[in-house]
Amino acid sequence: MPDFAFTATINGRKVRRTAQPHQRLLDFLRDDLNLTGAKEGCGAGECGTCSVFVDGVLMKSCLLPVAKAQGAVIESVESLAATGELSVLQKAFHKAGASQCGYCIPGMVMAATAALRANPFAGREEIKERLGGNICRCTGYQKIVDAVELARDVGNGRLPAQALDEVAAPDGDFIGRNIRRIDAPSKVSGRLKYAGDMTMPGMLHVQVLRSPHPHARIVSLDTSAALAMEGVEGVITSADVPGQDGFGVFVHDQPVMARDKVRYVGEAIAAVAAEDLLTAKRAAAAIKVEYELLPAVFDPEAAMCPGAPVLHDYAPDNITKHIPIRVGDVDAAFATCDLVVEENYETQPIEHAYLEPEAGLAYVDHDGVVTIVSPDQNITHHRHMLAKIIAQPISKVRFIMSPVGGGFGGKEDMIYQGMLALLAMKTRRPVRLVFTREESILSTAKRHPSRTKLRMGLTADGRIVASHLTMICDGGAYGLSTEGVMRKAAILGAGPYAISNVRVDTYGIYTNNTPSGAFRSFGALQTQFATETHLDICAERLGLDPFAIRRINAMRDGAMTHTKQTLGTVSLTRVLDAAEKASGWEAGAPASRGATRTDLDRADTRPPVALGARFAAENKQEAAE
Repeated sequence: MPDFAFTATINGRKVRRTAQPHQRLLDFLRDDLNLTGAKEGCGAGECGTCSVFVDGVLMKSCLLPVAKAQGAVIESVESLAATGELSVLQKAFHKAGASQCGYCIPGMVMAATAALRANPFAGREEIKERLGGNICRCTGYQKIVDAVELARDVGNGRLPAQALDEVAAPDGDFIGRNIRRIDAPSKVSGRLKYAGDMTMPGMLHVQVLRSPHPHARIVSLDTSAALAMEGVEGVITSADVPGQDGFGVFVHDQPVMARDKVRYVGEAIAAVAAEDLLTAKRAAAAIKVEYELLPAVFDPEAAMCPGAPVLHDYAPDNITKHIPIRVGDVDAAFATCDLVVEENYETQPIEHAYLEPEAGLAYVDHDGVVTIVSPDQNITHHRHMLAKIIAQPISKVRFIMSPVGGGFGGKEDMIYQGMLALLAMKTRRPVRLVFTREESILSTAKRHPSRTKLRMGLTADGRIVASHLTMICDGGAYGLSTEGVMRKAAILGAGPYAISNVRVDTYGIYTNNTPSGAFRSFGALQTQFATETHLDICAERLGLDPFAIRRINAMRDGAMTHTKQTLGTVSLTRVLDAAEKASGWEAGAPASRGATRTDLDRADTRPPVALGARFAAENKQEAAE
């Protein structure tokens, strides 16, 4: 299908451009008009980061072919502050602190604008439902809804415009005060540029060929057809790495692209840089790879067994890291206990689901400095690793941390920056890679799935005498943060409790699954889930209140942890007191309450979202005089 003439009114201006038949409205706005306030978070109409108005109707621009918008009146987030002054709603988002990473916020502002246009007196439940097509991964939505309520009341006259003004804090007194973020205006207006929004003159587009197999030897790799395509400026494989081909947080076991064999589905094999994205995609698809399939292992316990497929020669038992901790005589202590409880616990792999997919831009500057711009959570470490990979002195490598549209630990790994550097060096032109949501889920690290066996011995009055915890984690195909996760899990495995006899073993294991990496509270989450759940079970068995059993065993000031760290102050008992009071906790053993509880559905507890709140448009109130 040939290109066609596209005409529309966009942000109040008549636009006439040649459009391509495959383009979505989102592509046209971003690529042709440089209106990057609308983001691509999913490409499937699920997240709402691409929200715009089309003929006054809020729509997901990632789902709308640009041809369908022919002749339409289109408003993007840039239209709301076209004169430079933020709209009332944008000011309210700023005042309420409703933006964190900011990637979802332009779309959220558009959805909120639609809500208040539909009903200037929308209640909180209606606001929640009207924002239901937009996802935020950072804020928890509380401040977003607060901001919409504030804008509603200013807009309909219930509150004066001064309600949007910043409340000045006394000089230097910022602790415990609601201080507005200095970067919020750029986020609420869509002006902030994330890596995927950035362009440079002469920039090439990058696509990556990834493995369809979990474990296979690369017999042959033919890039000739891709290189012969018009518009292709460079193709790289592991053969293009001039230095030490390996990176990782603790062990440098992962090549920039698969070398000799692939170890998980989604592993990068080759990368292409071309004049446009379609050409790059076609070129990547034209690369021919011949594989010899190898046995794969997907279960960490199976991977530890003799005869299991070995992922890395340096670890014939597939153990990435084992952390053992021994305190006291656990076996002898169990023999003295009134109650011994043993249970198994499992946690699943978890996708970070940051709204901003991975993206990066690289170029070689006028001084020959290889420069990487990406939402990188570990730029200093990555700079040193990349210098070794490209065989350049550290002075010739520069990392610039672009705004991070959500990370949560998932952007600590240098999984694509090496490819960008090699392509920039090979083509001597700027190159940019933007992951699709599918590519992000397929190829990037997840929270470590875990299996924990916990045995705990207690006295009849609830004192923990001994704890034996063994956790086996699936580290996936490469090490990444596994060693650190195992260390943290072991250090915190016994919880904040004074236990004289402790045995902890944490294992990170190589498998042919997607690599596991850092994720908020890594290691601690998996073992603490087991320990705290176990304590509730023990409390029930002993007829104790869950708060009581924790107070009995809580570390106090001056306590020594099972890793021999002396704690000057310990706030655990104060935290327990505050949580018990705030929740209105009904004291008693877990099984003692029967069918009803007095600590639920109280006036000061937040009710769940009432999905299906009616939009009483016909009963709209009139704005105040």
